[in-house]
Formats: sequence, C-alpha cells, structure tokens
Amino acid sequence: MVDNSFSPKEKEMLKSLFRDLYRYTSNIRLSDDIRQLRSTISRAMTSGGGVRDRFGIHPILHGMSTAKALCEGVSADRNMVIAIMLADLLKSESLDVEEIRSTWDEDVAKIVEGLQNVQDLYKRHAAVASENFRNLMLTFAEDIRVIIIMIIDRLVLMRSINHHPAEDMVREVALEASYLYAPLAHRLGLYKIKGELEDMSLKYTNRDMFTRIARKLNETKRSRDAYIDSFITPVKAALEREGLKFDIKGRTKSIYSIWNKMMKQHNDVEQIYDLFAIRIILDVPRERERSECWLAYSLITDMYQPNPARLKDWLSVPKSNGYESLHITVLGPDDKWVEVQIRSRRMDEIAETGVAAHWKYKGIKSENNLDTWMNHVRDILEDAQSGPMELMKNLKMDLYSKEVFVFTPKGDLYKLPLGATVLDFAFNIHSKLGCSCIGGKVNGKSRKLNHKLTSGDTVEILTSNNQVPKLDWLSMVVTSKARNKIRQAVNEINNRSAELAKELLQRRFKNRKIDVDESLMMKIIKKLGYKTVTDFYNAIASEVLDVNDIIAEYEAFEAKIEAVASAAEKTSAEEFTMQSVVKEEGSGDDVLVIGDNVKGINYRLSKCCNPIYGDDVFGFVSAEGVIKIHRVNCPNARNIRERYPYRIITTRWSGKSGNQFASTIRVVGNDDIGIVTNISSIIAKEPKASLRNISIDSHDGIFHGYLVVGVENTEVLENLIKKITTVKGVKDVQRSN
Repeated sequence: MVDNSFSPKEKEMLKSLFRDLYRYTSNIRLSDDIRQLRSTISRAMTSGGGVRDRFGIHPILHGMSTAKALCEGVSADRNMVIAIMLADLLKSESLDVEEIRSTWDEDVAKIVEGLQNVQDLYKRHAAVASENFRNLMLTFAEDIRVIIIMIIDRLVLMRSINHHPAEDMVREVALEASYLYAPLAHRLGLYKIKGELEDMSLKYTNRDMFTRIARKLNETKRSRDAYIDSFITPVKAALEREGLKFDIKGRTKSIYSIWNKMMKQHNDVEQIYDLFAIRIILDVPRERERSECWLAYSLITDMYQPNPARLKDWLSVPKSNGYESLHITVLGPDDKWVEVQIRSRRMDEIAETGVAAHWKYKGIKSENNLDTWMNHVRDILEDAQSGPMELMKNLKMDLYSKEVFVFTPKGDLYKLPLGATVLDFAFNIHSKLGCSCIGGKVNGKSRKLNHKLTSGDTVEILTSNNQVPKLDWLSMVVTSKARNKIRQAVNEINNRSAELAKELLQRRFKNRKIDVDESLMMKIIKKLGYKTVTDFYNAIASEVLDVNDIIAEYEAFEAKIEAVASAAEKTSAEEFTMQSVVKEEGSGDDVLVIGDNVKGINYRLSKCCNPIYGDDVFGFVSAEGVIKIHRVNCPNARNIRERYPYRIITTRWSGKSGNQFASTIRVVGNDDIGIVTNISSIIAKEPKASLRNISIDSHDGIFHGYLVVGVENTEVLENLIKKITTVKGVKDVQRSN
C-alpha cells in the first residue's frame, strides 16, 4: 500500500504554502478553482496518487512549492499554477489528460502534456549534458511556459535536497541544473533563478569550495560595507542636490561567479577584487530616462576619476537583445576601482525579472533562431499590459521545426535535418554502419531504409555482412554526409570490381600468349562506347561483356595494323609521294621516302620531337593505322624500337626542301631592355624562316623564352640558332623537342 500521508511538519508546510498561494493568486483565480483543485487532488490521492519521488518529497508539497516560486520569481499565472499542481498526479497515472481537459480547459491540458512529454525524455536514459537534449526538450515542450515551469521545478528541487544522504543523486541533479537549467534560465533573463541554481550546484558538487568562498565573503562583509558607504555617501548628496529620486544598492557577485572567475584567472578568492558593483536606480518618467541617467553620470565622474576604456553606453544604442543601462568604472577612495551601473526603474525591472535576455553580454554561445525567438519572448513580456503569460500561450515554439532529434537504444542523442531516414541515421553514426544497414527498429517496430524519422524516435540499426551500398540509396537520404559516403562506397566497390576484371582479362591474354598494347586496348574501349576504363572493366565484372569477345576484337584490330605495315613495306618508292605537313602559298611538295617507296598511306610528323627536313627520321605504324614520323634521337625512339620493332619502317627525306616546318627554340638570357626585340629582328631578316609564336617568362632578372619558328630544313634552323646566340644578353639557345 502506498504511503501518501503527511507528517506533522509537512502539514504545517502545507498550511503555509496554501496561505501564500491564496494571496498570490487572489487576482487571477476563478471562484471555483480552489474547490476543483481540492476535488481533483483528493480523487487522485485516493486512487494511488501522491507517490513520493526518489528523494522522498511528497508531490503535493513539491507542486505547491513550485507554484509559489513561480509567483514570486516570474509571474502569477492561473493556468500555469493549476498545471503545476496536476502534473505530478498525471505522472503517477492517478489522473489522465482527458479528465484535466474536461475539468479545466484545453490550455491547462496543453501545459500538463508538455510537462509530461519533457519528463518522458528522461526515461530514455539520454545524454542530458548534450546540447541536442536541450534542443529536443524545447521541441517537446512546444510552449515556453513549460520550460519556465521546468526551470522553477528544478530550483525548488535543488532547495529541497540540501544535505540529502543520497550524495550521488544530489550531485547528478546539481550537474544537470548547471549545464541545462541555469543556461536556459539565463537565456530567458531569469538571472536571480540562474544565480541561485549555479550557487546550489557548486554547493552540492564542491561543498568545501562553496563554504570557503561564503565564509570569506562574510569575513570581509564589514570592511566592504564600510567602503561602499564611504563611496555612496557623497554620491547620494550630489544626486539629492539635483532633486533626483533614486535608490542605490550594492550587488554582491554570486559565489558561483567568484569561483568561475577564480578558475579563469587562476587566482585565489583574496585576489578577486570586484566583488561589489554599485547600482543607481532612478525613478523617472520614460521620456526623461536618458537625460537623467547622463546627469547622474556627470555628477559621479565629477567626484571620481572615470576609466574611459570601461564605459559601456547601452542607453544611446541599446543592445540588440533590448538591454539598456549605463556602466562606468571610477577610481574610488583608496584608489580602488568601483563599477557603477546607472539605469531607470523600468530598465532595472526588465533586467531583474527576466525580460532583457542578454545572454550574449554574459558570453554564452548564441544561436540565431533561438536568439530571435527569445527576443520575441522578451518583447511580449515587456509590452504585455494584462499578464504576459496570457500572450505566451499563443506563442508556438517551432525553433527546431527543420530538424529532428533521434535517440540510440543507449540514450545517445543525434540531430538530423527534417526528412532524415533510417539510412541517414545509420551513416550519421558511422559510415561502416551505414554501408551494412538493411533497415532499423524505430520505437521497437521494424522499418525500411527509407523510413522518415521524427523527433524523439529511438532507432536501432539492423545490419548484414552481405549488404553493399547501391546508387539508388541516394534517393533515400537527405544528409550530405550520407550522400558522400554512399558515392564513395559505390566507387570503391566499382574500382575493386574493375581491378578484378582487369586481372582476369590480363590472365586470359597471357594464357593466349598475347602481349597487350595499352594504346590499342584504349582504342577498343573507345570503339565499344565506354567513356572510362573503369566502366569498361565493370562491364566485364558484371558479365555485360565477354572476355573471349574482347580478345577476339583485340586480335582482329592488331591483324589490321600489321596488314597496313606489311602493305607499306611492299609498295615501291616510285608509287609513293607524300605531301609536306606544312604548306604555304607558292611552295612545292616535300618528299618522304617510306619503306620501299610506298605511297597513298597517311602519315603525320610526331609532336614529341617535331622532325623537320634534314633530320634523321624513321616511321612507326600507330594503332590508328597512321604512320608517325619520329626523329632518330626522339626521346621515345628507344622505347618504340624495343617494344614494337615489327612496326618500324625505314624513312628518309627525298627531293628538294621548299616548305616550312614548325620547330621550337628555347632561349635563356638576361631580362635586358630590347633583348626580345633584337631576337625577333634576327628571325624577321632570315629569308627562309618565320616567327610563328613566342612565349616569355621572366623571374629574378632571367628570362626563359620559347620561339616557334617556321624553317625549311635543319640547316636553316642551325644558322638561326647561331645568330640568336650572338645577341647581347643571350646565355643559351637550343632546339627544343
């Protein structure tokens, strides 16, 4: 049987909490609210509700404490108070949402459901410390009021567990408050709550340090108070003489802030001097706020020397998040720097009650969409005339509507774009997992690769060693990571298949005792219509092409080339006359004698050595059936003679030279004025040569030039090289291949 009774001490707490809540809600509750609440809570308690939490705290006491803290720290809102009182009963399943909806209204039910959704996240054993968990919590809450209640709820819990014997549980709650709820409170501008959460978090995780700083603050309080009094006294007198209405208060740095500064500066508490700041709050109509703030500034800086580098003017240009204040640092008595903040009553209330969410000022990382949305919240809180929370219930939290947050079975949380599938999730975790993925279990149900995920899903990836990525997977994913990995994996598979197919083809050629000519093989690949070698070999691997057919094609092509070479060797010199490669108007024909004077066969002067009339040359029957003319000293000559001796044809020049051949001359010299002009002039004066192209590159006073000239024969070229060598500044002239 569940013990949901109250101890005498708890009964006294209940009475006190009821009186406080009765007073706080006097202007917002409806006449029947208290009766309805009592009736609902009594029925829930009778049916097994009121189960104490893991710290032994009764849910009714916790709910009333949370409702009171909400009224004190944020706003007394009817629907939020009712939702707080009912949320724990819904969690214990002694109450359902439909009953809340019928007894109260849709808005109360909406808040309670939001609280329930967020609480359900904790059941996933998620990595709460991750930023993704915070984002998912904001997504599940759907209502900013739910987040505010969660922050207040955690504040009340932290207050309740001081000196609780379950130290590990206390530490867990404290760390969670520090990295999750305190930053959220800060973003909403709930600075007092944020400061208290941080202080208690330090207290529960490092009690010795907390106690040490607290004692030090108490020890120095009297001297600090005396110093502040000596600083404030003349300021008060000056402000009063000007007829200003104001309050002055000192603000002590929180214990957590002091500890944080000690960690950053690697100092001890005795070396932290800016423990106090003075705040002047002026009671002034809005239209005179700026002028009177600057008047106060003038009075203070007349008394104390200001530090111009420390002036922060957020009056003239308020911060983008709406924060308004004037901060100055002055040199007070005993040459100690004191920070003074000057603002109006309106500005102070906004900052203190959470309207000016200036988290950027505190150095907290911002997110554009979250910043914009929080600023919208600030505007509503600031401008609302009849209860800000009334307007907030219509403010939809769709900050992460373009993203989904998904759990692993172990509770790890991942963020993916909207529309992400099981396959996206697998690749997001690890590319190896994605490549072997055959589907997944989403919330315990089997799903296909292309199943789209929603926020809060728990996904278990199913794999198979026989699975391989396919190109059609690209239509199943939306993340660039998955797309890139799929393409990469498919390419790797194709490359491996191509390599195996190439090895197979080479073995077959070797078995047939055929030496493969790569250039001839490329011709065959191109003839078969394949754009890349990999595509060709993949066609073999997938059995689209038969290896025996390819070998037969190769042998037929090779036989055709040998037939052309044989015909060239048997043709007489009298029948074979070929045109010069370069023809110019009025020139006659040059004659190349190929083999036994074969004619009617195409030839081409090779570009690797650019032979000209007079060079020792030979012919080579290429894979295309064209005879290429090479110089005997061509860089490729040795390789050609060793690999294809049967395709070499003796060739020589015959007849008279009358046409020009293109040849390249390399010139190196000093980068002197006029040197290029002098070289060009020499070529222009040569009757049997012409300049066709010139390219010059100069570096560190040395130029390298390449001259393409048209010459009739080697004799003309050699004479031209000798003449260029005589030009002043030229260091080296050579014929280039």
